[in-house]
Amino acid sequence: MWVVTVLGLLALISVDFLIGRKPHDVSVKEAGIWTVVWVVLAVLFGVGLIFMGESQASGEFFAGYITEKSLSVDNLFVFVLIMAKFSVPSHLQQRVLLVGVLIALVMRAIFIAAGAAIISTFSWVFFIFGAFLIYTAWKLIKEASSDEPEEEFEENRLLKAVEKRFGVADRYHGTKLFIRVNGKRVLTPLMVVMLAIGTTDLLFALDSIPAIFGLTQDPYIVFTANAFALMGLRQLYFLIGGLLKKLVHLSYGLSVILGFIGVKLILHALHESGVHVPEISIPVSLGVICGVLVITTITSLIASRRLAAAEQSAGEQPSVDEGDKDSVKV
Repeated sequence: MWVVTVLGLLALISVDFLIGRKPHDVSVKEAGIWTVVWVVLAVLFGVGLIFMGESQASGEFFAGYITEKSLSVDNLFVFVLIMAKFSVPSHLQQRVLLVGVLIALVMRAIFIAAGAAIISTFSWVFFIFGAFLIYTAWKLIKEASSDEPEEEFEENRLLKAVEKRFGVADRYHGTKLFIRVNGKRVLTPLMVVMLAIGTTDLLFALDSIPAIFGLTQDPYIVFTANAFALMGLRQLYFLIGGLLKKLVHLSYGLSVILGFIGVKLILHALHESGVHVPEISIPVSLGVICGVLVITTITSLIASRRLAAAEQSAGEQPSVDEGDKDSVKV
């Protein structure tokens, strides 16, 4: 099953890469079609698990997929900052995201393997995962409620070390990742931004991997849910890039989801320790996650519409008084 799944994903990635191999500006239509394709493939995979007699695994997959997808949407905010930071030409952005997401997928696979090994050996690690998710939820609420301006993207230490070691060209050179300058091989800005996307996602995995392990302990389900969520991320970037700022309550929704899964993990850890506590089932988890996302989206759109209306009314010019009409005419 692992071999078939990995080969299937590689085939889909190859088709995706071949179709978009020529750098170009991605239209909303193209992004929309591919977004639907990846969502349909994820749904077919989950339904296929049911037909294989794995209804429990199917429920875990859908809960994990929706959670990872929602967390990935939050990641798009940072991707926008990275693209702006490195002034990536619009026709190269799809190549950056494709390779960056592939790097992220490989690194998450390593994280998943390590997490599965730790969980199978030390059951008490669920307490740590649960506490970490609750802390992350509180941190998200704190950041969302603060009035501080949005910070710019800052390169991490690994990225700075790579740039210092190899050097970076002063401009983009098409799709080339390396060029020679005075006989020395240096990175192009395209390679740097790809590494930025991939390594930044590693930080996001610190909360998304424990979150999905709170829904299922099956490494296969964890990996496939992450894979389907990540592989549709590139098209989602171009499809809803302009709508991201309208999701003003997304951080609050994600904090509720992470906090809920954190509590679920702690209850599971207590149950594994022999304490008689209620455990939250997958159908309940799936219902809570979907419900929170729907409510968050609706309230975000309402808040964005009210804010836009307020800004429009504030920007309108004051009307001219009757007594001033003559002077205006003159």
